[in-house]
Amino acid sequence: MPDLNKFGPAQLWRAVVVGVVILACAGYAVLTKPFLRRGETWADAASEGVVNAFEALGPTFVKLGQLMASSSGVFPAPLANACLRCLDDVPPVSAQKAREVIEGDLGGRVDEIFASFDDEPLAAASVAQVHACVLPDGREAVIKVQRPGIYHRMLVDLRTAYGGAKLLERLFEFFRIANATAIIRDLHAATMTELNSAVEADRQTRFRDAIWSFGDNKGVTAPEVYWDYCGPHVICMERLHGVPLDRFVPDADHDTTMLIRRGVKAWIESITVHGPFHGDVHAGNLWALDDGRIAFLDFGIVGELPEVWRSILRDMFYANLIDGDFARVARGIRDLGYTADIEAGDAEIGMQVAAVLAPVFTNDLAELNLGTLIMALVQLGKQWGVASPEELVLFGKQLGYFERYATRLAPGWVIGKDPYLFRNVFPEAVAERAATLGVELPEE
Repeated sequence: MPDLNKFGPAQLWRAVVVGVVILACAGYAVLTKPFLRRGETWADAASEGVVNAFEALGPTFVKLGQLMASSSGVFPAPLANACLRCLDDVPPVSAQKAREVIEGDLGGRVDEIFASFDDEPLAAASVAQVHACVLPDGREAVIKVQRPGIYHRMLVDLRTAYGGAKLLERLFEFFRIANATAIIRDLHAATMTELNSAVEADRQTRFRDAIWSFGDNKGVTAPEVYWDYCGPHVICMERLHGVPLDRFVPDADHDTTMLIRRGVKAWIESITVHGPFHGDVHAGNLWALDDGRIAFLDFGIVGELPEVWRSILRDMFYANLIDGDFARVARGIRDLGYTADIEAGDAEIGMQVAAVLAPVFTNDLAELNLGTLIMALVQLGKQWGVASPEELVLFGKQLGYFERYATRLAPGWVIGKDPYLFRNVFPEAVAERAATLGVELPEE
């Protein structure tokens, strides 16, 4: 992992460029608002200018825009709405450059390696683009190709952002409490991992294998990796046919609530039981397939919690669903070294956790306010003497994505009260709970 704490001439120049581009784009948008954006507010115009700057500054800032767009409760609404543009495809690199990357990795001509290869990409993102192809044995596939030179560009940007985060923490208490430098460190680790195609392909394979480890979840999948056609900068995998979840149009033939329940069930099992879990479940990475299944795509960001944190999350779910004993959660938190200097007992700390997570566990997921949840978790971390409980924030962020889908596809569904989601996590307790409630759990 390259050193993040480095700030030299390249980073200084980049900081100047970033500042100038953002100020210029935002200023131009504000100055031209009376002529070009009469129906917008001043905040809307400035936000559009900021997003124009993000697109001009390149992949790292497009990723920042994606984060803002996917966390609308955390960032100001005009900026979050403007950043929705960052979720769309970005201009692709030329087919010739994509072919050069593939041929450099796989050691042969594209036309000789594949039975067919489509020069027009299916999608183009900030880090990579995806081309359709057919393997020599006739299997339909897609190949994910990194943009040339992306590693160096993003490393310079991340080092620049880290220097800026340290400065903001010195000047403003909010950034110190929110632990801005830790956010950049996490983004750095995730980005460098995403740029290591072997790691991404391995995590995708492990996640896929775990989906069916209990013999169910037949309505959930992830693409199979074709290892013989992978390299340092390319990943070849099974082609799946469907649409991103936010573009899925419900009809009488699809039980959309069940579709969401299946996806969340598999995700909860991955985070609490198996280890590797998908850490970026925005709609572009969660698809409704033509055959009725739900699929997890793009494993550039994958988390894996230590066993002690998996145990804490299991205790949280168990307390909410089965026995209400959040003091068990507090004991696990103490095992991590948190609350060591806090006089409150396990019961009181457990009540603090229960109060913060109540909106997640007891309400319609469509009513979840991600911004309120994350700020409450940050405040709880401050009470415990730590900058922020990052694992809980990560957990909350992914629930924020599921909130968007539940609003449209599963109204009235309460995640923390659905025993089906935890059937493989607490099999005996869930069976007893379902019998008590008179609920029949789906077998699939």
